Amino acid sequence: MKAVLIIAGLLLATVGGVIAYRAWFIDPRTSVVISESGVREIPNYARVVGGLVMLLVGAAVAFLVARRRRV
Repeated sequence: MKAVLIIAGLLLATVGGVIAYRAWFIDPRTSVVISESGVREIPNYARVVGGLVMLLVGAAVAFLVARRRRV
């Protein structure tokens, strides 16, 4: 059971990292901000934040399950 939880945590962290990376660098920009100084395109911050949350939760699960507990 412990190994399954470690692998699941690592998979969740990996998927979250991929989602965040793709939303920040690869996917087309979702919003356009038009101001007096020019036009700016911004990424989908909801996907970036969601991916980072998945990354942190997955890493935390894998770490907490993998460490030894003294009983």
